[in-house]
Amino acid sequence: MNKEALIKELKFKAVRSSGTGGQHVNKVSSKVELFFDLQNSFEFSEEEKQLLSKNLRSKLTKENILLLSCDESRSQHKNKEISINRFLKLIKNGLKVPKKRKPTKPSKSSIQKRLDTKKKHAYKKSFRKKPEV
Repeated sequence: MNKEALIKELKFKAVRSSGTGGQHVNKVSSKVELFFDLQNSFEFSEEEKQLLSKNLRSKLTKENILLLSCDESRSQHKNKEISINRFLKLIKNGLKVPKKRKPTKPSKSSIQKRLDTKKKHAYKKSFRKKPEV
C-alpha cells in the first residue's frame, strides 16, 4: 500500500462547521470532508477492493465512496491531517483478513467443574422451598 499515491486519490471539501461558535464560526470553512472512490482506485487489486468494501460497508455510500469528516480543530489544515490519518488507519484495518476460527472442545475438568457448580447451586436453592409435611 503506497500512502502517497493513496493520498493523491483523495478528494477534499472544506465546509462550514455546524454547532455553536462565535464570531469566527460563520466566516471560516474549517470542517474538512474526505472523499475516496473505492471502485475507481488504482492502488488496490480487485480482491483488495472486495475485501475493503466488505469490511467497510457501513462507512461506504451506495456508490462505494468512503466519506469521512473532521471538525475537531479550528484549523482546516489540522482537520485535513486528522482525516488523512483516520483514512489510512481505516484502510489498514480494512485490509486485515480475519483468522479462521479453530473449533475446540471444552476440557474434561472444565465440564466437571461446571456440573459441580450446578449441583451446588441446585442444593442451595433446594433449601429455599417450603418443607414438606
